[in-house]
Amino acid sequence: MRPGTAADDAALAAGAGADLLHRLPQAARWLRDLDGRLVLGNYVYADGATNVRVATAVDALTAHLGRHRPDAALAFLATPTDVYAVPAEAVAHAERGYAARGPARRALRLLSGGRLLHRNYPPGADPGINDSLVPQQGPNYALAKRLQRWRAAVARDAGATVSFTVAPPTRTRSVLRNRALAAAYAGAHRFGIEVFEPATSNTLMAALLVHDLRTGGGPAQEHPWRDEAYAAAHGGLWRVPYAPRSALGLAVLLGLGGARA
Repeated sequence: MRPGTAADDAALAAGAGADLLHRLPQAARWLRDLDGRLVLGNYVYADGATNVRVATAVDALTAHLGRHRPDAALAFLATPTDVYAVPAEAVAHAERGYAARGPARRALRLLSGGRLLHRNYPPGADPGINDSLVPQQGPNYALAKRLQRWRAAVARDAGATVSFTVAPPTRTRSVLRNRALAAAYAGAHRFGIEVFEPATSNTLMAALLVHDLRTGGGPAQEHPWRDEAYAAAHGGLWRVPYAPRSALGLAVLLGLGGARA
């Protein structure tokens, strides 16, 4: 085979990458010695407890590069299914929707004893607290993503260039493997939540990353929660009238047919 052929490229792709769980020091030395500007994107994912292990490995790598490559920029894609402080305008939008809800949804809330379709925020909250955690994703996923948020906040405070963006709900393979989550995503549009196709999310997030790298990580914000809220692509989770988990079961029922399709 001549170098540069399709077969060579396939062989290279099959063997490319670094084992961060078992060969982290070697990966750290390689990245530390690279020439030119370095951007470390923390996009790792694994199933179960391995997700926390690999997230911790990348965090250790990030801390190491921060000591040896202070010019390095960091990039994170935050999950929309987490807990965030959100601006007052998102709260106001949700409140308008809650006040305008129809009689069927009012009756459903009453019949459920208040367990279904309760309001997303206390009236006038500033900031509001949006709780979009999904129990089906498990504690390992929540902890791994929280580690990234902590690292982004600490690095930004230390003066590093940080691109931290809340990514939209997306029909990824890991989501679609979970039948309940796949059904919830299929029915989410009934409640004003937009679920993106992977190609759309990838393009949008890449554009925001380029913007952040060219502007130094976006405008300076007064509080860390505003850094997280800036340019968040939450897919509507922050602006819907109902607390997401109080509508999750209904979204699953409404989306079962679409998920099977």
